[in-house]
Amino acid sequence: MNKHFTITIHDDNGVRQFNLHKFVKKALYYAAIFLLTLAMIAVATILYLNSAVDSMQMKKDGIEKAYKELEVQNSELLSSMQETQKSLHVKKQELEELSDSLTEIEQMIGLKPINEESLEERVSLAKLSSSQRLTLLNLLPSGSPIEYKGITSKYGYRIHPTLNRKEFHRGTDLKAPMNTAIYATADGVVEWAGMHKSSGYGRLIILEHVYGFKSYFGHLNKIVIKSGQFVKKGQLIGYTGNSGMSNGPHLHYEIRFIHRVLNPYYFIKWTQQNYNEIFDKEKKVPWQSLITATSRITYQPILTQPSSQLAQK
Repeated sequence: MNKHFTITIHDDNGVRQFNLHKFVKKALYYAAIFLLTLAMIAVATILYLNSAVDSMQMKKDGIEKAYKELEVQNSELLSSMQETQKSLHVKKQELEELSDSLTEIEQMIGLKPINEESLEERVSLAKLSSSQRLTLLNLLPSGSPIEYKGITSKYGYRIHPTLNRKEFHRGTDLKAPMNTAIYATADGVVEWAGMHKSSGYGRLIILEHVYGFKSYFGHLNKIVIKSGQFVKKGQLIGYTGNSGMSNGPHLHYEIRFIHRVLNPYYFIKWTQQNYNEIFDKEKKVPWQSLITATSRITYQPILTQPSSQLAQK
């Protein structure tokens, strides 16, 4: 068996022949296959790496895009937080101002704030107390029946200006020129409206209020309401004059409680600001039982002439 093969090469120098063993042929064959396989693996590897790089680049672009979106969202969130903090700061200032105002109201109406009470509880208590006070101030005579310009004769013992003897003055004489408008100082019904000759009151109005209170308006020049008529606090009822036993134009004003004459000056000056003072000054009224009786009543005032404000002038 022939184990060799011949390679013949023709060139300018002639013909040359190489006699080689077949093992060399097989070696060359396998070397060519190996190199071809190696080349294919290299090409596949390059293609795979290119694909992997493209995929990683896409992931990188996606991450960068998401990062930018997160940056925008973070910026918006930060801006929103700053706005919220600013709003909270404003609300905190408003609450502090509200608390200060509430403290002033509590002091004005005689409430003592408790540290443990929330602002809502304090507001509710002040609202309730204020409502109760408003109810009593509207149901009972309070404020001046005319524009307050002073007193000419106080409640109590005095020398009567026309009789010239010492007598108990049941009311307060308010300084007023002729035909000064007079307003009801509480809701009520007109018990008397007309001339009252025997008493010396002259033209007289008597208003009957709730819980046994009455108000008297004497020496009037003109009366604009009638007996039996219901009147509201602040309603015009007449004009001042000099009728009856009087030595000059003024308003004789009385307050009575179940026939007990009271000092009208306390009621003229009775307001939300000094609400409790009258309870210490006027002892003829059982205030505690009256407050208890009216504690569940809510008064809705009808705005007419603000007579209670006249007392402050």
